[in-house]
This record gives sequence, C-alpha cells and structure tokens, in this order.
Amino acid sequence: MKDIQNFTKQYQKEMGWEITDESYAKSRDALLNNYMLLTTEVAEVAEELRKAFNLTYSYIQEGMDEEQAFELAKNQIKENISKELSDCLAYMLKFYNFFGIDAEESFYQKMDEVKNRKNKDIVLARKK
Repeated sequence: MKDIQNFTKQYQKEMGWEITDESYAKSRDALLNNYMLLTTEVAEVAEELRKAFNLTYSYIQEGMDEEQAFELAKNQIKENISKELSDCLAYMLKFYNFFGIDAEESFYQKMDEVKNRKNKDIVLARKK
C-alpha cells in the first residue's frame, strides 16, 4: 500500500492533480471538487453492479442457472469495475496524501478497531 500511495503522490504531482494547500479557499475548493469526483466514481461502481445484476437476470430468463448466470455477468463487468474501483482508490489516496495520512497504517488501525467493537453487526449464515 505504501508503494501505491507514494506512486499516486508522485503521479498526481506530475499530472498537476494535487489538492493544493496554497490557501484555505483553494484547498476547500479542491477538496470539495475531489470529493465530488470520488462520489461520481463510486456511482460508476454502482452502475457496473447494476449492469451485472441486470445481465444475471436476463441470463436466468433465458434458462441459465442463477449461479452460472451471475458468474458470467461478473466476468463481463470485471474489466470496467476494475477501472472504476481504481479511480476510487486514486481519489481516496489524494485525500490521504493531502492530509499526510499513511493509508496502510490507517487501514490496519481501523480494521483492528472494527474487529474489537462491542456492537458488531451480526451476520447470519445463509442456507443453501
């Protein structure tokens, strides 16, 4: 993760896509703009999921087994959803870099926090 974060920092600098810290107003505008761009990319992930579910449904309508239909649909969206998830990661790393946060360290700390929560969500095993 550190390599990806460092790569992203350099890449964004080369491309002129860094979130500026010139002034409060410029930082605020850049942060809001990048937040909107991130949410747009998240919506594009949702669109790919919708596409997979619609494809699955159409394959089932054609007589295909549900699991086989979903597997086929997942393979059909794999390349596009990969690109959209990468876009999301790039925008998230912009925020980590702007605030000087080590993404890897932050991630593991958060996962440990979640693991040790007292009010964890309960996941029930699904019958097959």
